[in-house]
Amino acid sequence: MMERAESGQKLYTRMRLWEFPDQFVVEPTDGSSGSALAISRADGSMNLIHEVPECSILRVPKIRTIFGVVGVLKLLAGSYLIVITERECVGSYLGHPIYKVASLKILPCDHSLNNSSAEQKKVEAEFSRLLKLAERTPGLYFSYDTNLTLSVQRLNTLGDESKLLPLWRQAEPRFLWNNYLMEALIDNKLDPFLLPVIQGSFHHFQTAIGRDIIDVTLIARRCTRRNGTRMWRRGADSDGYVANFVETEQVVQMNGFMASFVQVRGSIPFLWEQTVDLTYKPKFEILRAEEAPRVVERHFLDLRKKYGNVLAVDLVNKHGGEGRLCENFGNAMQNVASDDIRYLHFDFHRICGHVHFERLSILFEQIEDFLEKNGYLLLNEKGEKMKEQRGVVRTNCIDCLDRTNVTQSMIGRNMLEVQLRRIGIFGAEETINSHPNFDENFKILWANHGDDISLQYSGTPALKGDFVRCGQRTMQGILNDGWNALARYYLNNFCDGTKQDAIDLLQGHYIVSVSRDIAPRSQSAGLEAMASFPLALSLVLTGLFFATLSLRQVRYDLKHLLFSVIWASLSVALAAFVRANGRLFCNRPCLHKPQR
Repeated sequence: MMERAESGQKLYTRMRLWEFPDQFVVEPTDGSSGSALAISRADGSMNLIHEVPECSILRVPKIRTIFGVVGVLKLLAGSYLIVITERECVGSYLGHPIYKVASLKILPCDHSLNNSSAEQKKVEAEFSRLLKLAERTPGLYFSYDTNLTLSVQRLNTLGDESKLLPLWRQAEPRFLWNNYLMEALIDNKLDPFLLPVIQGSFHHFQTAIGRDIIDVTLIARRCTRRNGTRMWRRGADSDGYVANFVETEQVVQMNGFMASFVQVRGSIPFLWEQTVDLTYKPKFEILRAEEAPRVVERHFLDLRKKYGNVLAVDLVNKHGGEGRLCENFGNAMQNVASDDIRYLHFDFHRICGHVHFERLSILFEQIEDFLEKNGYLLLNEKGEKMKEQRGVVRTNCIDCLDRTNVTQSMIGRNMLEVQLRRIGIFGAEETINSHPNFDENFKILWANHGDDISLQYSGTPALKGDFVRCGQRTMQGILNDGWNALARYYLNNFCDGTKQDAIDLLQGHYIVSVSRDIAPRSQSAGLEAMASFPLALSLVLTGLFFATLSLRQVRYDLKHLLFSVIWASLSVALAAFVRANGRLFCNRPCLHKPQR
């Protein structure tokens, strides 16, 4: 078993938040003897105090229990304190409890807003509205004792000096969800309050095989560099950071042994987008195609540096709309491919269709040699390294959700069987399918994992989840996929622009400043300001209603036929106008403009 990575200073695990008229005071109540933290409600300035101020009849504070300080966000006229008000213990990792954020609360420190101009107040109100969305951020996890941002293999290689550092200093910045939010706390050297938080997924189960107890954990760590929503964060930026990049680690513990296997997923790594325009499947647009080889190279060199050898498994269609992306990806990879970096295209839909996912065994046969060569991490009872993982499989489809999750679960299953045979739990021909309880728990583990990642990126559970959960396609699963596909359409077109703004604000992708050109929705001009899909739909339906009403009166007076044609023509013309200008009628981000 791995040694416990003790940090130099313990984090506060329970605190009392005092809401005074002029300041917030965070007082440790977990038995620690540390000082309380006072945050001014005027400007968000912080300082440590030895005692909580006395209360009086005229100064009665509101008191609540909190379980962590996520950080502070600075806006135009004030700062906003973000705290965890509810937590849920979801299991343990390396012997330490892991918690899921059940409720976030954002508290304004904006009394200075009273002295701001009307324009600043208006813009601040717009940003405050975005922060209300941020309170509902899904999939946030944390630990007071261990570093969730690092895989078991990377934790195992930490030096003794690094293990003594505060958890936030050990953390991998890519996966530290509140990296930007912690800056003010870091500047004030408030280590006991600096709680690292990741966004992703954490699920585990225990099962028995004979007398052996097996503990399986699945962790997802979402990268924050190009974080966002499904349609507003596609492809890569010019530095090679890709959308929906998630590191998935499968950890198994039994009889004192520990094994870990890491996979990654991420969008096709060059500049492309798919801007919503009210159509069900908007066209893919490749941006600055001449830069694709350089961006792809940057991306894979970064992966090579962090993970070792890389096998890129591309699951997109070879023909149709996805075909151009597939062709450009394949061409760009020719300049990068080497003994260390390989590219493999597998047309998931052509080979597996919508129901024959067992044909993924064809893919496994093609990548089995890479998996055998690059292995997995294995630690013995003394925590000594017996094997290490020297490479990673990078899987992508278009969204890196549904096809990707089915594929990664297949790879994870096969690698877990290899690990169990290596330790002696499984015989040479024994599989997870041989143990119904184990098999069912494993399927549920990966199905929940896929749903979590999908909810964060698309707003709905994963499609094709019935195969991961049940081992086969079901009629109920197909119906659920239809419903979720419609839900994605609605969210992508009418909700995700605002959600993207909230993400950009929290992650520091958009830094607020007085001098910056700020254009919230309320300040948009021209047709964009008037474009409203609900209003347009209402007018179209009203026109069709009057056209139908007039048509029913034709038998009494032929002039109603003319009225019916006029109403119908107006409805069709308005519908055609909306269709032609679909992008203007969708909910779009206002803070971070699309790349061109």
